[in-house]
Order: sequence, then structure tokens, then C-alpha cells
Amino acid sequence: MANIAEQIVDLVVEISGEDEVAEERDIDLFEEEILDSMAAIELLVAIKDEFGVSIAPTELDRSEMNTVNKIIARVSERL
Repeated sequence: MANIAEQIVDLVVEISGEDEVAEERDIDLFEEEILDSMAAIELLVAIKDEFGVSIAPTELDRSEMNTVNKIIARVSERL
């Protein structure tokens, strides 16, 4: 799971341009304006490409994927 977590952190950092998410995995990515709707969709596409896990933007409430740790949990559940 550590490898999955590291890969997801790298994706979020790459898409958002914010290194702080690597250290603060429970920061609210939307509230802190680290991700917006377009970046979130870009992240979902990257997750599908990287892990083969498809998560539709309408499938989960934003509060279920608003932190790096929650994203890691959602992807891990589906692997």
C-alpha cells in the first residue's frame, strides 16, 4: 500500500503543483484551492491510467475524495 500511496501523492503533486500535500495528506484539497473541478477530473483520469481504477466524477461525493488520504483509501478499495 505504501507504493500506491506514494504514487497517488506524486500524481496529486504533479497535477496541483503543490508539494505541501505530500506532507499534509489530510488537508482539504478543494477548500485550500489545491484542486479545482478540472484538476480533480485530471486526477481521476491519471488514476485510471496509472492503476486501472475508474472513478466517475459523479460516483462519489467531493467529501469522500477531498484529501490525499481519502483518495488513497478509495483507490485501494478498488484494486
